[in-house]
Amino acid sequence: MTTDPARELKPQEFEFETMNLQVGVRLQVMTHRHLKPVQYFSTLIGYVKDEYLIIKIPTENGAPIAMTEGEPLTIRVFSGVNVCSFACSVERVFARPLNYVHLSFPTAIQGTSLRGAMRVKAEIAAHATREGSGAAPLACTLTNVSVTGARIESGYPLPGDSDSVKLAFTLVIPPTNEERPVETVAAIRNMTVARPAPDKPDVYSYGVQFVDLDPVHYTLLQNMTYEALLADRLKIV
Repeated sequence: MTTDPARELKPQEFEFETMNLQVGVRLQVMTHRHLKPVQYFSTLIGYVKDEYLIIKIPTENGAPIAMTEGEPLTIRVFSGVNVCSFACSVERVFARPLNYVHLSFPTAIQGTSLRGAMRVKAEIAAHATREGSGAAPLACTLTNVSVTGARIESGYPLPGDSDSVKLAFTLVIPPTNEERPVETVAAIRNMTVARPAPDKPDVYSYGVQFVDLDPVHYTLLQNMTYEALLADRLKIV
């Protein structure tokens, strides 16, 4: 499934309230100390409207990064419907043991509205089993995923001629990298067979739609897809 960036990701101006920032929301923090911005993740502690934001100092290798007053930053956040970004600067640093900073309040916020089932590239090991079958599960890979479905690739065809399969995979949840198992029925919507190279075996690709996905798993997939989007827009497919 492809998306037209010009159609799906139109930048627009947002008011601060539109971001609907909640305490604890995950933020992407970009520093500009080098030619290429460096990305970190943080969380929002709170804010005083029109005065400042308070965020946790991002960490690297388990230790808070060095931040200096006056340092320019770019903050990106997923609001639930939009991905928003704004420029700000460090106003005050509260080092150990507090490890938080005051940032200047944003004056200009850019945002992009996203479709409800944003699909991102992935490489998630999975197992597919034909419903009602006693056959052994087939190892496969989710090569892209959204809250509504996924793309499955395997060196072998999926079990049987069923229109749906039971799909099992594990999501890794940041920032603790906790593993959460997901099991769902997936309806097969399309199938292709291709040989990636003359000396390589066939690869079977299936587009599947999740059926009655558990609400908890829906939220996990939603967080994963937008986390990937915040980190790298090139992951959109």
